[in-house]
Amino acid sequence: MTRRADRGRLILVGAGPGDPDLITVRGATALGRADVALYDELASDEILDLLPRHAERINVGKRGHDEPTWSQEAINELIAERAGQGQVVVRLKGGDPFIFGRGGEEASACVAQGIPYEVVPGVSSALAAPAYAGIPLTDRRYSASFAVVTGHKDPGGVATATRWRDLARAADTLVILMGMRNLRSLLAEIVAGGTPEATPAAAVMNGTRAEQRVELATLETLADAVEEKGLGAPSVIVIGEVVALGKTLAWWEASPLFGLGALVSRAPHQARELAAALRAAGAIPSFRPLIDLVAVEDPAERAVIDASLARLADYDDLLFTSSNAVRFFLHHLERLKLEGSLPTLTARILCIGPSTARAVTAAGLPVHFMLSGGRGDADYMLSELLRSHPPRGRRVLIPRSDIARDVLSRGLAGAGADVDAVTHYRNIRPEVDAAALRADLIGGALPLLPFTSPSAVEHFSELLDEASRAACQRCIISAIGTTTAGALERIGLAPDVVPERPDVREMVEALENYVAKGRETGTLPAGWGEERK
Repeated sequence: MTRRADRGRLILVGAGPGDPDLITVRGATALGRADVALYDELASDEILDLLPRHAERINVGKRGHDEPTWSQEAINELIAERAGQGQVVVRLKGGDPFIFGRGGEEASACVAQGIPYEVVPGVSSALAAPAYAGIPLTDRRYSASFAVVTGHKDPGGVATATRWRDLARAADTLVILMGMRNLRSLLAEIVAGGTPEATPAAAVMNGTRAEQRVELATLETLADAVEEKGLGAPSVIVIGEVVALGKTLAWWEASPLFGLGALVSRAPHQARELAAALRAAGAIPSFRPLIDLVAVEDPAERAVIDASLARLADYDDLLFTSSNAVRFFLHHLERLKLEGSLPTLTARILCIGPSTARAVTAAGLPVHFMLSGGRGDADYMLSELLRSHPPRGRRVLIPRSDIARDVLSRGLAGAGADVDAVTHYRNIRPEVDAAALRADLIGGALPLLPFTSPSAVEHFSELLDEASRAACQRCIISAIGTTTAGALERIGLAPDVVPERPDVREMVEALENYVAKGRETGTLPAGWGEERK
């Protein structure tokens, strides 16, 4: 297709099957280019957060084959209008744009009007939901072919001619999307076509999500089973001998944290890392930011930042205690248009923890020292620096928050260093629905309480009443490091889990191990995790 530089374009992006972490790398990149995004009802907030701040978001209301808020014709017209204005229009669709997603119609509308477009395939629920249920669509022992078909009958389209009796004989495995509304009649047609009633069949609801539910049955019993268990849309139906493998290959729901609600109290811009780690372990992240971080704006404080960055080349050591410190250090460099000085930086760069080191390397800078063992806090960092990197006579810059401890700055200065500990950002407390948080704690909806900072712990404690504080004793509490663990101990909620290194991924892994071991030994709190059943 010929592309015109003076025109906008359409990018059809498949959002994947439900788990926001399954969007493709190219899909995420395309979202970052958007001027306007047209998205369907099922699009997750976390995927939409990949859009630039300036991007306009328009919910076009399509949810499967339910009656849409916007007609397809109106969507096509909006795409043409915005692309004609030179905007990059991202059409975000569940699954894959060209699998029952009307992506072909939108692409054809672009061709008719000379609008450049591109397609970013997505992971279809037809493939992903069975895989997360432990059902391979092909397996040389049982199946050499599969067919995917929509179970929705659109009176105005060719779907009315779907030959269910023939389909059941044409492929070893049959996958039906959007079939729950007509499930009973569809199964009856397949049986009438000669497929034995005893053929294994399954329904996978909310496939790939921590809310996933799977019902394994047969053609004869599936409709009754899903009705009894309350399964509904969105679900994927799988029919064929491979379904029997779901009894032994199911892996997703076997995750130690599967289906368990977990508090995510990090600042909004940081929540994604913890949420992704929890989701990968099967947990359900519950976003309740208890802190937020904002760049320093006070003129007097900014003057101190500006002076230190103007003489950045004079520092011998640059010490980062968190990825936030890296982020706001870079923010102020960009504000001053001094980011070009980074390639010529000669200072040693010292970091606490792998997350901080990853933020440094992502900025294109080397890491000369990373504290990765021991307690992983400022006290231990100080002792290691005094032992391995004597600071006497060196000039050190420490970008920090307004509530950071003075352990490192005082300790290094006491050992003969010239230290500038400069506040780059502030830790503020956002509004929180305290009543809803307390209700979730008391009701058992948040059996996992991971904390990543002392300030989040302190804010959490202030929001509790007597009943919700007592409910926390029935939760599994984790701290990312010893400093956060100390804050939890001070409020009377000693953590059950503290990883060896202060890292989000390692904290979640330690949580998994703790819960798995507790299940084996029967040492988890009485009644813990019952809400997952």
